[in-house]
Amino acid sequence: MKTVKRNEYEFWFIVGSQFLYGPEVLETVAARAAEMAQKMNAGGRLPFRLVYKLTAKTPEEISHIVKEANYKDTCAGIVVWMHTFSPSKMWINGLRELNKPYCHFATQYNREIPNDEIDMDFMNLNQAAHGDREHGFIAGRLRMARKVIAGYWQDEDVQKKLGAWMRAAYGAAFSKTLKVMRFGDNMRNVAVTEGDKVEAQIKLGWQVNTWPVGELAEEIRAVTEGEIDALMAEYGEKYTLATDDLAAVRYQAREEIAIRHMLTREGCGAFTNTFEDLCGMEQLPGLATQRLLEQGYGYGGEGDWKVAAMTAIIKAMTAGMGGGTAFMEDYTYHLEKGNEYSLGAHMLEVCPSVALERPRIEVHPLGIGGKQPPARLVFEGHPGSACVVSLIDMGGRMRMICQDIEAVKPVLPMPNLPVARVMWRAMPDLCTGAQCWILAGGAHHTVLTYDATPEMLRDWARIMEIEFVHINQTTTPERLEEELFLADLAWKLK
Repeated sequence: MKTVKRNEYEFWFIVGSQFLYGPEVLETVAARAAEMAQKMNAGGRLPFRLVYKLTAKTPEEISHIVKEANYKDTCAGIVVWMHTFSPSKMWINGLRELNKPYCHFATQYNREIPNDEIDMDFMNLNQAAHGDREHGFIAGRLRMARKVIAGYWQDEDVQKKLGAWMRAAYGAAFSKTLKVMRFGDNMRNVAVTEGDKVEAQIKLGWQVNTWPVGELAEEIRAVTEGEIDALMAEYGEKYTLATDDLAAVRYQAREEIAIRHMLTREGCGAFTNTFEDLCGMEQLPGLATQRLLEQGYGYGGEGDWKVAAMTAIIKAMTAGMGGGTAFMEDYTYHLEKGNEYSLGAHMLEVCPSVALERPRIEVHPLGIGGKQPPARLVFEGHPGSACVVSLIDMGGRMRMICQDIEAVKPVLPMPNLPVARVMWRAMPDLCTGAQCWILAGGAHHTVLTYDATPEMLRDWARIMEIEFVHINQTTTPERLEEELFLADLAWKLK
């Protein structure tokens, strides 16, 4: 099966009407819908093309276009607009068959009511306020997972909302084709990196399988010196070489090439490994993993396949946005009163897409794993609003936890910490935020993203039909406990 490339995806714009108002009205509706799609595409705020498909007037037309959308691989979702009044019973069969992400765009062609021109002809043509409520009822009655965007279609904030939802919908399409390559198993005795891989494939589409570390070791040995030389030249262009141990750096280049060969050959978009299983390898991949993350692959340490997949998905959703997305781990706290921060890092594998300045290649002993000192990129993360995301297996369902944070320039230089690091204020504050994260069951591995917003992540969770928990500036432990209790009851009934 041919893999759909990102730039081949599109969203279908379907307008609801009926024959009651005559052919001239229908012609006007179609012309306006085509104009709106063209202008919104030209505005540059939509990350994917919006394609006007038809003005649906009968149950048969609706069912036919839905079936076409379902089976068209390049269709990432549908956007529906009720320009006129479309009786919602016509939509029942089509909406029940729909298996693509669905957005109800509650807008109208004209911004304002034309005081002198408004008459019954105008009213018959411009009934979005009427049609939206009829259409909204039937989606509510069918208990559909959907996005509702309300506002004037030419406004920047409205188009940005539509664009953000498109990114979430693309993330759903990406998720359903994602393959995760596991080198070895999970770190021994760790709970949160475990989970039901069969349920993940049923619910989220991920194919999570294991490849022997020995096969990777063979691939590493097969890399040529010429391949390494070419990659070393690229390292010199992008990073500051702050070590004399070029042999260690060359070995990381060898690992990067070998892992990418295997990922490409097997069609995998994410991978995991663990320092407990490095049989046949000289170093734990550090620089190699950071480089692959920078190229858009997902990664999870200690065999954490869930965070590996989520890193890949969020990177795919936010491609081109520029803030950066990284595999992350909560490491230690700075608990100075009134000046509390979390320090996020990992042994080696934080993505340089979040770096404030040009990263340095350094070589230092690791202290675990029993292998040679690995080369890695060392840098500080840049300041800015961001969030950290954890996907956990609750047994019977998945829960996505998202916490708002404010990344800052580290308040300490930490000259002897030889890893990439990001420092942040957790919302609503460090201690309350940590308490809420722990109450929700959030993992120590996360995806840190400056680009994906909580709304975008909530949209993705809604499309995938999984639980979403948002810890933000207004969250309290007491209210969160109530929300988690009610959510637990509700999800058990599904």
